[in-house]
Amino acid sequence: MSEPLWRTPLRMPEDHPCLPGHFPGRPLVPGVWLLEQVARALQAWRGERLARIVEAKFLAPLRPAETAELALTERVGRLRFEISRDGVLLARGVIEGAP
Repeated sequence: MSEPLWRTPLRMPEDHPCLPGHFPGRPLVPGVWLLEQVARALQAWRGERLARIVEAKFLAPLRPAETAELALTERVGRLRFEISRDGVLLARGVIEGAP
């Protein structure tokens, strides 16, 4: 990924209401929550809403209370996101925004 144009930390609290039932005893941050954070970052960065998820790959888990970083960049007319923790790529993808 080229130099990110927007970076923001991500951290889901351990008491988030979506966690009960999402792998009890060993909860994982749901992918839909990560994508919601991508949408919020796009709104904060460019004032756009998330119109389409072209591609999303989840490569490694994120646990509640762990801190990750979301990076957004624009390359070749496409918006890309990467979510990483301590140098480990957790998720990546391509999105489209709309006013």
